[in-house]
Amino acid sequence: MKFHRINLDKWERKPYFDHYLNQVRCTFSMTANIDITELLPVLREKGVKLYPAFLYMVTQAVNAHREFRTTFNAEGHLGYWERMVPSYTFFHQDDQTFSTMWTDFTDDFYAFHQNYAADMKKYGDKKGIVAKEMEPPYAFPVSCIPWVSFTGFNLNIFGDGRYLLPIITSGKYFEQEGKTLLPVSLQVHHAVCDGYHASLFMNDVQKWAKDCKEWLLLD
Repeated sequence: MKFHRINLDKWERKPYFDHYLNQVRCTFSMTANIDITELLPVLREKGVKLYPAFLYMVTQAVNAHREFRTTFNAEGHLGYWERMVPSYTFFHQDDQTFSTMWTDFTDDFYAFHQNYAADMKKYGDKKGIVAKEMEPPYAFPVSCIPWVSFTGFNLNIFGDGRYLLPIITSGKYFEQEGKTLLPVSLQVHHAVCDGYHASLFMNDVQKWAKDCKEWLLLD
């Protein structure tokens, strides 16, 4: 996957990047309820589970905006990946542990779903934090907490504070005023993302949920 280096001296975001990375280093999170009222019946008709559909929607949103693909590469250079793939958690019912796995992404939902299903079949019973090795550097983390409809979610990451990629978490969907709502949390580094960009992400995910009949090929 191609990595585009950013020339800091010519980058319009340089003062914000410097401020939030070197002076007031911080991340922030935003949680929104995504309306999946139209999505769920289409998924049921197609025999598709919500989780792979959710992975598809959030990956589309990430790939639509450079801010969510901006990071440091292995050599420490700042830049952004051409495209990214999801690295997601899944739950083991027998011992209540989880593992992570990544799956190749494609804009064709059913091709992506086929990749997802093949990975789950091969690695779904493998225990340990990492089920599928050789995760590429252009992967971003996604997780699901399907047991609670949270109103906010935040990960406290310790280290050098230079992790720039988005972290996405979904909760348990619930009914409210005739709608089915899915809590979705996005955590980003303020050096590369502002509230505006977080809003773009949420609006994009909502649009993908609204336009589900198109990418799920429902007549």
